[in-house]
Amino acid sequence: MKESNHYSDESLSHPFDPILFPDTRILILGSFPSVDSFDKAFYYAHPRNQFWLILSAVSGYPVNNRDQKIWLLKAMGWGLWDMVASCSRRNSLDSSLRGIEVNDIPGLLELYPSIEKLLFTGRKAQDLYLRHFGDLEIEQEYLPSPSPAYASMSFEEKVEAYRSALCK
Repeated sequence: MKESNHYSDESLSHPFDPILFPDTRILILGSFPSVDSFDKAFYYAHPRNQFWLILSAVSGYPVNNRDQKIWLLKAMGWGLWDMVASCSRRNSLDSSLRGIEVNDIPGLLELYPSIEKLLFTGRKAQDLYLRHFGDLEIEQEYLPSPSPAYASMSFEEKVEAYRSALCK
């Protein structure tokens, strides 16, 4: 099997669909999948990314496999997507994203009227949203990045920030 690296000066399209349900209340938005996420075809797949461990700590549900992760989102009324529909990049860092085309967030919110709050798992996602859709009237909040590159907060501090935003 050929190994792919997903680093390119050519445009890469987002490789998978949002995870949403008819009763999703909170939509969590990242920027764009990491190389590990591309390779594993699932959100936050880098082995050191703390996203799923944080959601498990907040919800009390296990996240040992893809099905459990999807079940956790459904059970809690949370959805998951990314701001970037396509871009080029040199590495997995948000700062390397170039030629960005954003996803149609207003269209998604029309399709899922139960969504009442947007959360951003990093500054890049939040900045893109504010630049393109900042006039939308919906509650929104920044969350600390679960990336291993963002180490200025402890795991416990991140859990508390996510719990505060997700469980209000």
